[in-house]
Amino acid sequence: MEITEVKDKRTAREFLHIPRLIYAGDPNWISHLDQDVEAVFDPDKNPRFLTGEATRWILKNKKGELIGRIAAFVNGQIAHTFKQPTGGMGFFECINDKEAAFLLFDTCKAWLEERGMKAMDGPINFGEKERFWGLLVEGHGQPPPYLMNYHPPYYRQLFEAYGFQIYYKQYVYHAPTDISLPPLLEKKYERLLQTQGYHFEHLHTGNLEKYARDFMTIYNKAWGKAHQSFREMTMEEAIKSFKEMQSVIDEELIVFGYHQGEPVAFFICLPELNELFRYVNGRLDLMGKIKFLYHRWMGKCQTIYGMVFGVVPEYQNRGLESALIMSLKEIVVRRNRYKAMIITWIGDFNPKMIRIVEHLGAKKMFTLVTCRKLFDEEAVFERHPVVG
Repeated sequence: MEITEVKDKRTAREFLHIPRLIYAGDPNWISHLDQDVEAVFDPDKNPRFLTGEATRWILKNKKGELIGRIAAFVNGQIAHTFKQPTGGMGFFECINDKEAAFLLFDTCKAWLEERGMKAMDGPINFGEKERFWGLLVEGHGQPPPYLMNYHPPYYRQLFEAYGFQIYYKQYVYHAPTDISLPPLLEKKYERLLQTQGYHFEHLHTGNLEKYARDFMTIYNKAWGKAHQSFREMTMEEAIKSFKEMQSVIDEELIVFGYHQGEPVAFFICLPELNELFRYVNGRLDLMGKIKFLYHRWMGKCQTIYGMVFGVVPEYQNRGLESALIMSLKEIVVRRNRYKAMIITWIGDFNPKMIRIVEHLGAKKMFTLVTCRKLFDEEAVFERHPVVG
């Protein structure tokens, strides 16, 4: 076998092509967009390169056939916030061959050790946690939502055999939009609407920077105390994220909550784009865009994807969670366009949010896991601490 670092256009194309070989014949697999994957490894598009570094490899067998790929990265802002300095590995794809998989893992491990790392998490992303994050272990047999990892069942055995352990579990939920919400939820919503100082509004793309700023404010307050190795979002990053979503935003699916004019909560949902991207095979070139627009016009997108939900700590347990959900519910019922909702992953370290989602009647659709491999076999492994 021959492992090669990706350093030119040819090897970059091969890196993108490998999943199409691994999942050939799998009707549930939907290719990630090539441009989304490439953006992760582009220093001009990924701000993590300002303080960190990343690389990737492809693997071929003796016949020169592509059989695997992997990436490794050090996020300089969080790598040294753990008990053991921890890097990351991701974008792993491989045939069902232990020797091939271990060669890929070993290559990542050696690269990370050269940079002072004592552990690696994977499969994760060199960027946001809502994309390319986690190993699928339950929920095979159904198409994944946009940007969620999808894997064959045998990947779990390869990770476990190498010595990866579960750092935390990730649950993705599903619910029909016509589900009856608990009466208590409606009461909380009505009570909050009658409380002076609160109001809720949907995003308006004509004022995108204002909502990006509000999002950043809530995000930094809500996640700052709750999550290990948290890094504050900058205004530049917030604006960039919202502008990237602008072409696919359905304004009424994004709800913000305010108290005395200050942003205190949000619920960010998008149309579930994989219901459209499944027709483009990962390539959003001219023909891909035509296919995307055609199937969107045909109404093929009938699912909402709940990407992120946040309430600043001092406003939690006041009914804001209920109000955001009810605001969205009213829109969905009135428009009668979306038939189901998928809620992006919630870590098992966040039991409070799990209780909220399950109280609404949502059911687990997928389970993924974030794994950690300690390079020192004698070191004590610890799970992600519980928050909230």
